[in-house]
Amino acid sequence: MSTETQTAFRDALVAHGLLIPMGVDGLYGRSGVFEDVVERFDALITQWGKDDGAEVMRFPPALNRRHFEKSEYLNSFPQLAGTIHSFEGNERDHQTLLQKLHDGEDWTGMQRPTDVVLTPAACYPVYPTIAARGVLPERGRVVDVYSTCFRHEPSLDPARMQLFRMREYVRIGTPNQVMSFRRSWLERGKLLMESLGVPVAIDLANDPFFGRAGRMLAANQRDQGLKFELLIPITSAEKPTACLSFNYHQDHFGLLWDIRTADGELAHTACVGFGMERVALALFRHHGFDPADWPQAVRAVLWG
Repeated sequence: MSTETQTAFRDALVAHGLLIPMGVDGLYGRSGVFEDVVERFDALITQWGKDDGAEVMRFPPALNRRHFEKSEYLNSFPQLAGTIHSFEGNERDHQTLLQKLHDGEDWTGMQRPTDVVLTPAACYPVYPTIAARGVLPERGRVVDVYSTCFRHEPSLDPARMQLFRMREYVRIGTPNQVMSFRRSWLERGKLLMESLGVPVAIDLANDPFFGRAGRMLAANQRDQGLKFELLIPITSAEKPTACLSFNYHQDHFGLLWDIRTADGELAHTACVGFGMERVALALFRHHGFDPADWPQAVRAVLWG
């Protein structure tokens, strides 16, 4: 994937006023037109998921640091994590900080970590929340969650933002309940995106695990078919972008948080995740920069 192609698409989005550059790769403001497309797609997701009986949860873009540490995210993705630090010194420390700032020196060492970290995936606060309620009901639980997420991977590719929004449906229950849910959304997700007139493909995938051990985890994830992605060409036809993901975590989160099914077994979990900005970018890429000129069939799906 060439950086020239990525840059050209980003520059076109900026020229049409859809993205607002902020001087850092992967960090953008968004126009009212861009936001309208995201909101229309969000409503479409709700329409396709209405029969799941999901409980709606909306969290801020930050996690309890203790919950984050317990999640084992740092074991697998230390390169993506974002922590929040703040100044906690006295007046003398403040003067030292200001002097460093004035001299163009690194002042960040004057800060200390807070009790919150940036949310890496929308589903992460769901598991401790559900665990705190005790044993699952017989039918398990389905949660509809939406959050701004952070991953530290600055890029020229506008489809790889550092701060982005993720909508998820999370299924928690028995292995059969969870696998049935994922199969259903593999079919629904493809049909949903095809209704928007964009080229799609679903393929086996793996997460970007860190280091040598991570390569083994990635291979194991692929071998067991735990992750699939719905791919749409945005800045490359050869390497299309993952816009939806379908993940089966087995009993990983059930074990971490001691979530139990009605029969006392460890709960399994799965989720379907929608990359909101990526889907919007895919629509602009394939239908043009002005939604008023999009095919009528696509406009009918999104705007009615």
